Amino acid sequence: MAYRKIKIIKGDITKSDTDAIVNAANSSLMGGGGVDGAIHRAGGPAILEDCRAIVARQGGCKTGEAVITTGGRLPAKHVIHTVGPVWNGGHHNEAALLANCYLHSLQLASRHQLTSVAFPNISTGIYHFPKDLAASIAMETIVNFLEQDDVVQEVVLVCFDEENYGLAQHYFNQYIRPEE
Repeated sequence: MAYRKIKIIKGDITKSDTDAIVNAANSSLMGGGGVDGAIHRAGGPAILEDCRAIVARQGGCKTGEAVITTGGRLPAKHVIHTVGPVWNGGHHNEAALLANCYLHSLQLASRHQLTSVAFPNISTGIYHFPKDLAASIAMETIVNFLEQDDVVQEVVLVCFDEENYGLAQHYFNQYIRPEE
């Protein structure tokens, strides 16, 4: 029944009113381009302050890992920052690292008793991860997590473009079982 907890929308993740939104961050956690820059701009300086404290404590965030901050001025209470892999042809553990982005973000949400999480399409922009493969990995990881977890009740995939939206819908439909 995990599929009943998944929504797919086309839109702007900074407008999501879920308990947390996930940021496709860089390892420095200091903001950047794409969704990372948009989240930092919309959320304001409180997010960057929390990121600086994390960097001072642990030196940033490694690819595939996740950390949590305030949501600042965002509708979401928290931002979960995860560092997606840069696509290098698929021979450098990129698929496993991307799956870890989704898994570690969901585990962090569950540990913090957050019931709803919104994800962007991690690594499919400037990191050039193939969108089709990324959508498949995201859906499989999310479905498998939701089947095991009782805390997270809703996962929203917020797609910025039509291609990612269509791919997310396609892989979502692959996981709907007739008996459900």
